[in-house]
Amino acid sequence: MTALTWAIRLIIFSFLVVFAVQNTDPVNLHFLLGQVWQAPLVIVLLAFLSGGAVLGVLSVVGVIYRQRREIARLKRATDKVPPVVLPEQPPAA
Repeated sequence: MTALTWAIRLIIFSFLVVFAVQNTDPVNLHFLLGQVWQAPLVIVLLAFLSGGAVLGVLSVVGVIYRQRREIARLKRATDKVPPVVLPEQPPAA
């Protein structure tokens, strides 16, 4: 199983290296106020992919933090409630 995992990783890495080598053409990005940024296409794609990943993680952080607070609050609430003792049922005959 480990050999299969490494083979898949090697195939994906090789594909990404070939993709990066074939996309080195310079591209121009035009920003506000007439600013122009010229960089290889693969660098621009990597920058926007990284930026999107960071924004995606940041959009989830608030939800995770809120859920952890709610879980902690519920755990504290269950610690305060005394355990319920049920009376034993007589055996059915």
